[in-house]
Amino acid sequence: MKPLLCLAAFAAIAPAANTSIFQVVPTPNENFNNGLEAISASSPTDIWAVGQSTIHYDGTKWTAFPAPMIQGDNTSYLGGVYDVSPTEAWAVGTTGVTLGNIQQVIEYWNGTAWSVAQGPAFASGDQPSLRAMVGISPTDIWAVGSLLSGGGTELSLLLEHYDGTAWTATPNTSGGFLLALSADASDDVWGVGYEGALNDNSQTFVMHYDGKAWAKMATPSVGTGANQLNGVIALAPNNVWAVGFSTPVPPPKNAARLTLIEHWDGSSWSVVTSPNMGPQSVYESNVLYGITAVSATDIWAFGSYFAASGSEHQMTLLEQWNGAAWTIQPSPDPDHSNFLSDILYAGVSPSPGNVWIVGAEDDSPYDITLAIHAASATVEEPH
Repeated sequence: MKPLLCLAAFAAIAPAANTSIFQVVPTPNENFNNGLEAISASSPTDIWAVGQSTIHYDGTKWTAFPAPMIQGDNTSYLGGVYDVSPTEAWAVGTTGVTLGNIQQVIEYWNGTAWSVAQGPAFASGDQPSLRAMVGISPTDIWAVGSLLSGGGTELSLLLEHYDGTAWTATPNTSGGFLLALSADASDDVWGVGYEGALNDNSQTFVMHYDGKAWAKMATPSVGTGANQLNGVIALAPNNVWAVGFSTPVPPPKNAARLTLIEHWDGSSWSVVTSPNMGPQSVYESNVLYGITAVSATDIWAFGSYFAASGSEHQMTLLEQWNGAAWTIQPSPDPDHSNFLSDILYAGVSPSPGNVWIVGAEDDSPYDITLAIHAASATVEEPH
């Protein structure tokens, strides 16, 4: 696609002036670094959020629970969680990130404590890692990540499935990597991510599971620079949304990243116009990391954007779909240090109008948990 076409998919706007319907909710911090990357709920009074910390909401407050092997030292994290009930939940992630021996970790909540669960067997020297998960039922759970094998020479997409008895792994040579999963049925599972050189000339990458096999789906990319999809929500076989970012031009030229939102209508994926903060300079990049839905006409996408000044200050970015258009909505930015760095990564809507979005906030020298909540999210008219 030619660079001049990239601007057709985006709208640049100024920050909204009205007050956000979202409020920051106090959350605990059990480790040195505590950023949250995934969230899942079985009900409004049973919600898990995980990352470098593992916290639970019981309808009144958030409480931290230790998770084995997750130390908050930037070497381990949980990237996916599936909340089945108050007495059952799953989480997946990666350990040994900076220690030269990356390994996946699968953890299970039994209503009292988290413990490490038995995962698939891998060959000696293999380095599997898990990034995200989705559960259709307690006996139908998917997790995705990557597998470094062949003495560190072969990197492939890793797909894992739990059937209620055991986890099985299937490396995939499709050439791409998945960063997020969503499903509306056992035969309608979607994964999104990227293929190609990350942050250089990467392109959008989407796979679909039809109940029998995973298959790569054609998706558009915008501009000539890096494209990536970070979040996905499957509402129906003909209604799936994915979010991430695009870049007008590749390195070494400078260009701010722009929000990227794509939609599946049952036949094909297409780019949907999405707004940005600015960009007033090459520094004011906009990235969407996740998406959640109250209904088909009340959908929230979120991430962060950088200051136009080049200070590297980073603020939360919140966008809403009302059935007709995406608009930027006011979002809180708590500041507990001299350096503002707030990011929203994951969201869930456990009941109508009830939206939780979690992420990370800078509290130098560490990251702390961040959770914002709207108890009565309402559809906004386009501005």
